[in-house]
Amino acid sequence: MTVQKLYAGAKLREMRGRLRLTQKTFALKLGVSLPYLNQMENNNRPISAGVVLALAQEFGLDVTELTTGDSERIVADMREALADPVFTAPPPLADLRLAASNAPALARAFLDLHRAYRQSHERLASLDEALGRDDRNLAPSPWEEVRDFFHYCDNYIDAIDHAAEHYATAQGPDKPVESIAMATLEAQGIGLHASNTADLRHYDPSTKRLALSGRVSATTRRFQLLHQVALLTQNDLLEATLDLAQFHSPQARGIAKIGLANYFAGAALMPYTAFLAAADRERHDLERLSDLFDSSIEQVAHRLSTLQRPGAKGVPFFFVRVDQAGTVTKRHSATRLQFARFGGACPLWNVHQAFELPGRFLRQLAETPDGVRYVCLARDVSKSGGAFGAPVRRYAICLGCEIGHADRLVYADGLDLRGRFEPIGISCRICERPDCHQRSVPPLEKRLSVDPDRRGVIPYSIED
Repeated sequence: MTVQKLYAGAKLREMRGRLRLTQKTFALKLGVSLPYLNQMENNNRPISAGVVLALAQEFGLDVTELTTGDSERIVADMREALADPVFTAPPPLADLRLAASNAPALARAFLDLHRAYRQSHERLASLDEALGRDDRNLAPSPWEEVRDFFHYCDNYIDAIDHAAEHYATAQGPDKPVESIAMATLEAQGIGLHASNTADLRHYDPSTKRLALSGRVSATTRRFQLLHQVALLTQNDLLEATLDLAQFHSPQARGIAKIGLANYFAGAALMPYTAFLAAADRERHDLERLSDLFDSSIEQVAHRLSTLQRPGAKGVPFFFVRVDQAGTVTKRHSATRLQFARFGGACPLWNVHQAFELPGRFLRQLAETPDGVRYVCLARDVSKSGGAFGAPVRRYAICLGCEIGHADRLVYADGLDLRGRFEPIGISCRICERPDCHQRSVPPLEKRLSVDPDRRGVIPYSIED
């Protein structure tokens, strides 16, 4: 069996920077020569097993950080960007991996540049007064900037996660977090009221009145209550995190603050240590975890995808939510599977079938073009408007992990893990499968052959 060499120079430099050590001191503590360390940090040599062991023993570092992080995400994002027709000859995959590993800052700058180009091109195409706009409009949209912030920090915010866990458990493991939140409001002289409006939550600081919608489910009200608690009690922590993120616009900062308060709410409802233990004990049964933590199925699935605390990581899951048009509205991956930044998800994915079979958990064994195999779980989720005639928002969620973790999932029981795996992709533009019957557009990295006298499922064939 061939052992894959570990090249993680950028991560090694980042670790040394966090420890505030010179190369000379770092090399001494790792038991290697200064030139050898320099070669590892520049990816001229792989990181040896001895160095990995020294990192764990000398510094107590979670060495899985060396093999996870931004590289796979950056490679997936660059492949999708380079599939744009503006690029005539995309570089080979090996070059992209080298750039993502050796020069991640440069790779992100390229992605920012392509995003600016794409947005400018879309504005021109839609005749949206593009010629009269100033240069500020070439920056990423606030929504995209916040999405990428969570994407590249593994959707795990350590300081906020710890703060939420402390808030929820400081008074003992048996005290309901909702009671703690109510006591917090009472201590600050804030009155809690039920409203009959479409607003999920409305806080008036002048009257110290918090109104939560009586139309929504109890789990949603509990979540919104904790969201407001985060804004009231954790503002300094939220602002410090936003300062570190250095968003480009006040709108992005505002959206991110909402996201961080949501993160606190979810982490307080499902405190890390207790939730991780329960997830392992219940073999990640979403319905059991939903009952144990008084949370919705979607909240539980999302929380499972955030269990990436260094030294205490859970199963690395991907989590995605799509609407009925197939547009991805939430996405996160702690696995090698990365989602398309633009457009919808692969139509062969079981997440789309969830709309056809409401209320059921759908299981799927899937394989991506890179040969990685996954167990996928999909289910529809509906968000009622809470009144007759009010619109119902319908989504489908999908949670999955690589097949190597299947024995830890109750949903893998009874599946033939040696049987057929559904061939799924990321985006038709970058999917290399030549025989997909659901292909919507040709892959831009392959040559096409068109024969007017022959028609298959699609009107062209893809050359190797």
